[in-house]
Amino acid sequence: MPIPNLFAFALGGEVMDMVSNTGAVAKIVLLILLILSLLSWTIILAKYGLFRRAQVQSARFVKVFRRANRLQEMAAVADQFRPSPLVAVFEGAVEEMRRSGAARTVNVERATQIASSEELTRLESRLTWLATTGSISPFVGLFGTVWGIIDAFHGLGNAGAATLRAVAPGISEALITTAAGLFAAIPAVIFYNVFLQQIREFGARMDDFSLELLNIIDRSNGDGR
Repeated sequence: MPIPNLFAFALGGEVMDMVSNTGAVAKIVLLILLILSLLSWTIILAKYGLFRRAQVQSARFVKVFRRANRLQEMAAVADQFRPSPLVAVFEGAVEEMRRSGAARTVNVERATQIASSEELTRLESRLTWLATTGSISPFVGLFGTVWGIIDAFHGLGNAGAATLRAVAPGISEALITTAAGLFAAIPAVIFYNVFLQQIREFGARMDDFSLELLNIIDRSNGDGR
């Protein structure tokens, strides 16, 4: 549609004009916020893909695991279902059984707990960057705004024209940094909470799978499964 496109173009041009008219401090603040936003979106896209693949592969792994007749059969094909965190839990249990020479439930349970902890640490990696971006970006933007307003009023005092028309352009340019701070912070906070909830769900699924695996080991202890 020509009218919306023209409006978006005009609005974008006005914003670019205001950005170009900001002072050096505001430009540095905007650059910092841009870097924070780009890094955050890189992490968001990478984590989204990782969690999506982990969910799909976990569902497939559980389905194949419950159809398997022997643990050794499952161990031969488990690697196909990465990056599911359940694979690491399963392999930790199998490896402990091989080292122990028997299906000692206590040792296997410890092995599954260690594997679960390692997987949760892997899933949580770099999420602190999203939390940091969501926390500090509004304050970085606010700093740029306060600095810009101070600069605008300082220029107004030197000009001696105490009118809204004289001070409004400087204030509007200063508020750009606040908008940029919110633009960087809001997606980071949203996806941090989304990913954190997914990690909790993965933790619960690993706990449930560990219990299911231990039950199978208890039932099959001695029959060579």
